[in-house]
Amino acid sequence: MKIEDLLSPDLMIMDLKATTQEEAIKEMADLEVKQDVVNNEDEFIKSIWAREKESTTGIGDGIAMPHARNKYINRAAVLFAKSPKGIDYNSLDGQPVYLFFMITAPAGADNTHLQALAKLSSLLINPDVVSALKAATKPEEVIDIFKKAEAEKDAQDKAEAEKRKAEAAKEAAKPASEQKPLIVGVTACINGIAHTYMAQEALIKAGKKLGVDVRIETNGSEGVKDRLTPEEIKRAKGVVIASDKKAEMPRFDGKELVMKPVVDGINHPQELIEDILENKAPIYHADSSASANDASAKEKQGLWASIYKNLMSGISHMLPFVIGGGILMAISFIVENYMAGGAKNPAFIFLNSAGNLAFAFMVPVLAAYIAESIGDLPALMPGFVGGYMAAIVNGTNGLQVNVQAHAVSPAGFLGGIAAGFIAGYMMIGLKKLFAKLPKSVEGMKPMLIYPILGLLFIALIMFYIINPIFSSINFAITHFLNSMGTGNLVILTLILAGMMAIDMGGPFNKAAYVFASGAFANDPHSATAAVMMAAVMVGGMVPPFATAIGTTFFKNRYTKEERRAGVSNWILGFSFITEGAIPFAAADPGRVIPSCVIGSAVGGLLVGLWHIQVPAPHGGLWVSPLSNHILLYFVATIIGSIVAGLIMSFWKKPVSKDPDE
Repeated sequence: MKIEDLLSPDLMIMDLKATTQEEAIKEMADLEVKQDVVNNEDEFIKSIWAREKESTTGIGDGIAMPHARNKYINRAAVLFAKSPKGIDYNSLDGQPVYLFFMITAPAGADNTHLQALAKLSSLLINPDVVSALKAATKPEEVIDIFKKAEAEKDAQDKAEAEKRKAEAAKEAAKPASEQKPLIVGVTACINGIAHTYMAQEALIKAGKKLGVDVRIETNGSEGVKDRLTPEEIKRAKGVVIASDKKAEMPRFDGKELVMKPVVDGINHPQELIEDILENKAPIYHADSSASANDASAKEKQGLWASIYKNLMSGISHMLPFVIGGGILMAISFIVENYMAGGAKNPAFIFLNSAGNLAFAFMVPVLAAYIAESIGDLPALMPGFVGGYMAAIVNGTNGLQVNVQAHAVSPAGFLGGIAAGFIAGYMMIGLKKLFAKLPKSVEGMKPMLIYPILGLLFIALIMFYIINPIFSSINFAITHFLNSMGTGNLVILTLILAGMMAIDMGGPFNKAAYVFASGAFANDPHSATAAVMMAAVMVGGMVPPFATAIGTTFFKNRYTKEERRAGVSNWILGFSFITEGAIPFAAADPGRVIPSCVIGSAVGGLLVGLWHIQVPAPHGGLWVSPLSNHILLYFVATIIGSIVAGLIMSFWKKPVSKDPDE
């Protein structure tokens, strides 16, 4: 589709009568309704104002681009309007607006419409086009200006693509020290129609002016385009994020990074690039949990690596519900046991209800984001529904019967995991099945085909297959855990606590934590589940405490930098943040990891032996008031930490020469 297909003389106002922003939007909306572009003027105007509240669409240099994409729009179009005197539009540069482009796209707009809108947006970066439009007096002139500019841009883009390909090959052949600087980036706006592509164009042009290669990934209405490769990111000097929505960040770990709103990418591209070139930008550091969820790189993954990545995506989104809900429920039990009124106390009722509400979302959120990680956004809804079905009993209303807390016959946590993977891969199958549909009905897939078939299939699979199977498995596991004797429980807590220290936030650590928190989520009243939660928290607190003990009492075995890091590990250990020990493990894995595993296992053994319960899924020693044996909870943690700290410190050799001193 060409830009001229989106422009029409009937959708042009060459002499806008409005004198204010409100009047301008109303005058343009009136014409949109008159030309049957918009079917509900009031709701359409509300959506335009909602976008303006996020950030003004008056981008500067006398241009405004109000835009919307929703069900109140019948077709993709661009309304052009001129105000000879200019209108105060709250623009970024504070100057009046003379040229208006009201961009509209229906909720199911297909890619051809969106591509044309994106190209139009990028043309407005060209000052010659803007000057010509300001001088135009007739609608036909406006269309001719864009036709000519589009043809020139198509030819230029083709030539640039060939030139970039040749230059890339030439640069790759040079030694790294002689290669031309490369800056990569991401541009994105909330609606993904205009600003995304204007910022991309502006940054690339600014790079050329400064003699720098610039590669920009866009995240617009069509999804991610021009995705950055791991090789490009590795070679890049720095990263520019000009975005109004979340970008995939962990892949940029260790790079100089500038993060600004998308309009800064349009209006100040040169300054953003210069910040990188002049080393003014800070170094970006991704945390370990974010790294585990990074789905940006297109590197080939093995089956288990792929399963782990998708599972962690669901778990990372689920954990806030588990932690927040679990701790509020645990506090409610204290209120029930120690305050007047017991279960009728208003504070107990409020806290317990809030915790239960968060728990009600746990399995649906888990399943939804596993599905979304596999099958992208269309898989989110089937994942949610499948997860919700896993959390209720067949034939009952989950809003009335919260079976999560009883673990009688829901498919539960395991059923939710199954639902997420099934919904994700089912959506991949549907995409392949309907891949060859005509482009004219492309918009039907995300708005009609995927939601209906996705819901139908996941409901059938969950109701007739997954729920009957996994409800039995869930019941058997819960019954086994609750009937476990002291000897078996000690072995289990020893193993779980030891696993927490093997990789300190990696797959083993997460597997142990998920096992314990899953049992706790299935039955928050279970004493065995509370013991397992205490074990994993003790196991996770030992590594940072052990390094803190070592650096405090055996200073000659650690460098100055390690001793400095050891101070913060007192707080990290108290807060159940195992990752504080990672720098020590990375520097000396052969001594640090075995020492921590032994110490954590000792702590876990004591938890099982003394039957220490902590009915909360997170919090470390901060939630010790919730424990049935507060003192023993501290003692188990202290003994495990001292064992690990002594083994580690005696095992390490004294530092003969410290490079930091």
